[in-house]
Amino acid sequence: MTEGDRGFAVGERVMLLDSKRRRYLVELVADGEFHSHAGYVAHSSIIGSAEGTVVESTKGAEYVVLRPTLEDFVLEMPRGAQVIYPKDLAPILMLADIAPGVRVFESGLGSGALSTAMLRAGAEVTGYEVREDFANRARINVRSFLGEGALERYHVSVADSYAGIDESLGPFDRVVLDLPEPWQVVPHAERVLRPGGILLAYTPSITQASQTRESLRGRWIENRTIEVLHRGWHVEGQAVRPDHRMVAHTGFLTLARFLGRSAERIARDG
Repeated sequence: MTEGDRGFAVGERVMLLDSKRRRYLVELVADGEFHSHAGYVAHSSIIGSAEGTVVESTKGAEYVVLRPTLEDFVLEMPRGAQVIYPKDLAPILMLADIAPGVRVFESGLGSGALSTAMLRAGAEVTGYEVREDFANRARINVRSFLGEGALERYHVSVADSYAGIDESLGPFDRVVLDLPEPWQVVPHAERVLRPGGILLAYTPSITQASQTRESLRGRWIENRTIEVLHRGWHVEGQAVRPDHRMVAHTGFLTLARFLGRSAERIARDG
C-alpha cells in the first residue's frame, strides 16, 4: 500500500486547502474539530478518508484534504524563530551534499526547518542551540513531521558553538551553520570536520558572508557564496508572463571544503 492509498489516521498532520488556496495544518484528534470563520469541520469526517478527499464545513465551505509536503510544513509549522525558506533549503541539501548516513553538525536550529530537511534526506544530525525554547521547538517540529523514529538520528544540546564543539562527538562529514557570526565557529569546525568535509553557512547579509569567507582560508578550498532567487510565472492560456512579485533575497549561502592536514603540504609545495 502506498502512502496515497492509506487513509488518514488519528495523530497524523493533514493540510486543509480552501477555495482561495489558503493552507491550514491540522493534527487529527479523535473528537477534534477544525474551526475557522467558515464554520467547523469535525476531524472524524477526515479520519479514515483518502488523500484528496473534499470535506465541507458546517457553513458549506469546502476543503481539499492532503498530506503536507515538506514545503507546506516549513511554511506553516509552529515557529519560535524565522525559518530558512524552501527556496534555500533545497540548494543547501545539494551544495552540502546531504545524503543517507552523512554525519552533520548543525548550529542555530531555530524552529528546526533545516534539521527536518536534512534528517528526511537520511542524515544524522547533532545540533547545538543556545536557546532551550528553540531547541525544544526544533525537536517538536521534527517529530511532528518525521515521526518519533527520526529523533534517534537527531541529537540536540543546549550549547554555544561559539565557545567550542565537543570533539568527542566528531568527526563530522558536514558543518551547517545558521548563526549571526559563523566565522567564530570555523576554528572549532576545523577540529571536528573530516578532511574533504563541507562547511556551509547561511547568513542574511553580505557583510556576514564576506567575514565568513575571510575565515575560510588556509585549510579550505572551493570557497564560494551564492544567492538563490525564486521567480514564479503566471500561466493562464495565452497569458504567460513573470509574476509581478518574486521571492528575491532571503540569505546568502557560503560554503567551502576542508583539507585537513593536506593544507600544510599544499602550502609547502605552493
